[in-house]
Amino acid sequence: MPFAPPADTSAIRKAHTAMTSADLAPHAPSDAPSDAHIELTERHAAHNYHPLPVVLTAGEGAWVTDVEGRRYLDCLAGYSALNFGHGHPRLLARARQQLENLTLTSRAFYNDQLGPFVEALAELTGKEMVLPMNSGAEAVETAIKVSRKWGYQVKGVEPGRATILTMHGNFHGRTTTIVSFSDDDDATADYGPFTPGFDSVPYGDLAALRDAIDETVVAVLLEPIQGEGGVVVPPEGFLQGVRRLCTERNVLMVVDEIQSGLGRTGRTFACDHEDVVPDVYVLGKALGGGLYPVSAIAADAAVLGVVTPGTHGSTFGGNPLAAAIGSEVIALLRTGEYQERARTLGERLEQGLRALVGRGVEAVRVRGLWAGVDVDPAVLSGRQVCEGLMRRGVLAKDTHGSTVRFAPPLVASEDDIDLLCRVLGEVLDEAVSLSR
Repeated sequence: MPFAPPADTSAIRKAHTAMTSADLAPHAPSDAPSDAHIELTERHAAHNYHPLPVVLTAGEGAWVTDVEGRRYLDCLAGYSALNFGHGHPRLLARARQQLENLTLTSRAFYNDQLGPFVEALAELTGKEMVLPMNSGAEAVETAIKVSRKWGYQVKGVEPGRATILTMHGNFHGRTTTIVSFSDDDDATADYGPFTPGFDSVPYGDLAALRDAIDETVVAVLLEPIQGEGGVVVPPEGFLQGVRRLCTERNVLMVVDEIQSGLGRTGRTFACDHEDVVPDVYVLGKALGGGLYPVSAIAADAAVLGVVTPGTHGSTFGGNPLAAAIGSEVIALLRTGEYQERARTLGERLEQGLRALVGRGVEAVRVRGLWAGVDVDPAVLSGRQVCEGLMRRGVLAKDTHGSTVRFAPPLVASEDDIDLLCRVLGEVLDEAVSLSR
């Protein structure tokens, strides 16, 4: 049976509903059933994803609708790209306004949106400079290039010998260079030869990191929370330890906040939980408000100043539409409202999920409105859990076998969070009863 969204008394949801019902054109119903859409996609699109069998056509706030009219609570939020929900009214209004004026110039010319955007992002991160890109992987690649160039020009590493240290279990994207330091077999099989210049150490192991830093190391690249790994939170004090080591050894601390940043964990950045400021922030996903791919790195001039005309660039990076949307995202974050919602809703989510430990759940990890749930593989696989949730009106994503990730939009209501926990309990209880 389809789920209709429960009543929501939050100011955010009320404002959102009022705006979208008045300002959005009605969605034309699809004439093709889900099976036809799936068959068409599978026939002509490369099979680099294995989606759940649901075909979505509309979204509002924390909820999405499929082509048959069934509604689902979105508990993936585009891997945090939709922190502000589907069709946030302020973001839509700003995008529409800019669409009617100017969308692209290339960086061969200045535009009137880029300056305000990079100024606002520099202020948000506490850095002096910003280099805008598009996708998260592009931002990571940019951070790698800048780190190497800084290593040669500033630190004085011997040409061609720069090393960047990464973490076991990392996920930073799927370009050839990025998968070169991945330990995920699916991401690396038959894609070699790989890019040299990377070493990896166990996530959370400061002693191993200390031992791995030699005179060739220019940067440590890490996620403050490993999202793809299953929302893996490092040991308390690990980020502070990395910060100290990088400072002592004259190494850049480069933090990938693409999934964890911009409000998801209850703070603006996940690093804020340990009062750590990296040398380089890598940002994306939510920076585009779920409307457009917007990414960037932010650093001080002593780091980003190594980039000069012609040494790096992007046709679309920093375009007026991206900059306008990014500026509005930053304006939303400046209110602090979304960080606070992630914190308070996350506490409710954690309470509900921990009640399921022993009922088919082995472990729960939560930071803000972001959770990883390890399901007993003897009960269900992560994929089977997600299929059961889908049949009950909740969408989520599995990872690494028996782990399920939950990241609802920050505009979700308390009732939405309660629904998620209740439905997960129903899926697990049913599986446990059938296995007896």
